[in-house]
Amino acid sequence: MQFIDLKTQYAEIKSSMDRRIQAVLDHGQYIMGPEVQELETALASYTGVKHCMTVSSGTEALLISLMALGVKAGDEVITPSFTFVATAEVVALLGATPVLVDVEPDTGNINADLIKAVITPKTRAIMPVSLYGQTADMDAIQAVAEQHGLPVVEDAAQSFGATYQGRKSCNLSTLGCTSFFPSKPLGCYGDGGAIFTNDDALAQVCREIRVHGQSKRYHHTRIGVGGRMDTLQCAIVLAKLEGFAWEIEQRIRIGVRYLELLATSPAFSSGQATPMTVRPDRSSVWAQCTVQVPARDKVIAKLTAAGIPTAVHYPCPIHQQPAYRPYGVGADLSISEKLASQVLSLPMHPYLDEKQQARIVERLNDAILSV
Repeated sequence: MQFIDLKTQYAEIKSSMDRRIQAVLDHGQYIMGPEVQELETALASYTGVKHCMTVSSGTEALLISLMALGVKAGDEVITPSFTFVATAEVVALLGATPVLVDVEPDTGNINADLIKAVITPKTRAIMPVSLYGQTADMDAIQAVAEQHGLPVVEDAAQSFGATYQGRKSCNLSTLGCTSFFPSKPLGCYGDGGAIFTNDDALAQVCREIRVHGQSKRYHHTRIGVGGRMDTLQCAIVLAKLEGFAWEIEQRIRIGVRYLELLATSPAFSSGQATPMTVRPDRSSVWAQCTVQVPARDKVIAKLTAAGIPTAVHYPCPIHQQPAYRPYGVGADLSISEKLASQVLSLPMHPYLDEKQQARIVERLNDAILSV
């Protein structure tokens, strides 16, 4: 059983994928080739955003976005503690301070009600994370941001393709950033990412930053980075984009079936374990199917023995990471700590069949009840 089945996906789209890759090999424009602009146009159209800029990774998308906003040493950026380290990492790399906020216990997304209390004169931006495939409460976050004149950067590494009140993730704030890491719902075969914005000026700044701050060849108007997404990876995402709508439908169908199976499972119906919640005003692309379980290590051991792969997203909140402990001093991040100790992700991909899902939930239930 595969946790994420990229081999089957490739077999299904092999002809399109091979054709796309061969086209790049034939024209030989491996950096900023025609597939780069083609992908940017397709992604902008998909999200309804005016501008899309592909970049070398999801992390680089966040970094370039903060640089474009002018975040610098001494500034503060508000972000959740329960997330992958890259979200806080890019803030610290710029010499700014990640101000860590706790999350909702049922979604793992930043608790919008806690943001206003940590805004200071040094606050330069708010950076929510759209975790497990669904967005945070972006309207509530935007309302606080507008009240204080702050930009919002959505870290949509796990939610590309999801909707919030009918609008696409990456088209909900000042800037949206996503990742095309291979395990994402829309992934390439290496690193890649994209930045989205409806702001013409910010788009231009992002484009310049990603090519070492150039406004034209060898004319550097600002400090930048080498942040381009290579042509081959753009071609790979273009091949996958053709079937992306179908894959999202499958992910949602499989996610709903997981919830139905879990609801009738004794370990979950009795409240000993709980699935993460998908809110009714938004959709999830089910980047992960994540549950909260007691005695997680023992449960994982039993599932592993039964041949069922699992993962933990994420086992340690940012404020408990050795390099980031100073940023969490004095903050109540107890929900982040609890989730980090209990979350467990189950196999999730568009090719998971009903028999496999039933077996996964059955073994999960047995494991929870036996520890």
